[in-house]
Amino acid sequence: MTVKGTVLKYGDNVDTDVIIPARYLNTSNAKELAAHCMEDIDSTFTQRVKQGDIMVAGKNFGCGSSREHAPVSIKESGIACVIAESFARIFYRNAINIGLPILECPEAVKAINEGDIVCVNYDTGEIKIENKELLFKAPAFPPFIQEIIAAGGLLKKISNEK
Repeated sequence: MTVKGTVLKYGDNVDTDVIIPARYLNTSNAKELAAHCMEDIDSTFTQRVKQGDIMVAGKNFGCGSSREHAPVSIKESGIACVIAESFARIFYRNAINIGLPILECPEAVKAINEGDIVCVNYDTGEIKIENKELLFKAPAFPPFIQEIIAAGGLLKKISNEK
């Protein structure tokens, strides 16, 4: 599977409290969460993000509280993929569980700028910065994770198996 989108870029240590501020955790409605995604770090995010865009960030993305609301808000906002230098362990697992593709590739993150057009192949792990004609390789998802993402998340995958 391949996605292509415009990059919205953030720095290191973006925690779950700025991805989706705690004051909005009284709902599990994905659309409501998406309406407030990133607002404490980027007040223009919800106006700028388009379906299929790519989020890029530095080290330790998704650190902080263990809440699946954070990847849910990112996915529902339209982000097709998150590429970071590294992810907090619990965020990584929550993202996969809800079907949000995430890739670790420090070299790509350093080369990617806000507004770049990036193409990501989940099967091979290739990350291409199209406007710069640069190609990077992240570890590809193993088949079982590809199945979870393709199904839209772990619960959807399990319910489809019945």
